[in-house]
Amino acid sequence: MSQTVGAAPLAIASITAVLRDLLANGLIRYASVMRLGDVNVSVLPPDRITVGSEEPNQINVFMYGVAPHSSLRRHAPPRPGGATALAPLALDLHYLVTAYGAQDYHSEILLGCVVHLLGSTPVLTREIMRDALQTSSAKHQKSSMSPARAALAASDVVDAGDRIRITQQFLSFEEMSKLWSVLQARYRPSVTYEVSAVGVSLEG
Repeated sequence: MSQTVGAAPLAIASITAVLRDLLANGLIRYASVMRLGDVNVSVLPPDRITVGSEEPNQINVFMYGVAPHSSLRRHAPPRPGGATALAPLALDLHYLVTAYGAQDYHSEILLGCVVHLLGSTPVLTREIMRDALQTSSAKHQKSSMSPARAALAASDVVDAGDRIRITQQFLSFEEMSKLWSVLQARYRPSVTYEVSAVGVSLEG
């Protein structure tokens, strides 16, 4: 996904925001079936989520890793005068999506909703990203939005982007245990996803 200079610094954060809004909007549609009440969707490190007797119904989307997407590396066309432009850097983003439940079966139901929602949306098109970043933000007063979220809504990252693929990853029990150990948080039912290829312009 090649970016303009203005959108480049916001490319990674934009993907996280799109995933969050995609899940939040989907859970609203499932509300009458799930009968779980309000479900919060956050994008925090897992060690900052409330767990235990006060644990809420919540989905947390945490980007835990960034890797190069080597198969999409390509040479940028030369600039006028013979100068060579820097090719966009294609990245794979790795996400841990965790379900927290207030009562029996709640976390399992929420995790099932996540798998269904993201499995039903294997590609983030420009239309999906525009709806998540711009349309949803228009429903809220600017005063209620964080400065960072407002910057994402106002950026041109959507128009600069291409199709981005969401792929579920299946970590072994050992791999998942190591991940949660590094995060220093109490384990909760989780699934992992790879989002590729997110392009970041290296032009200054």
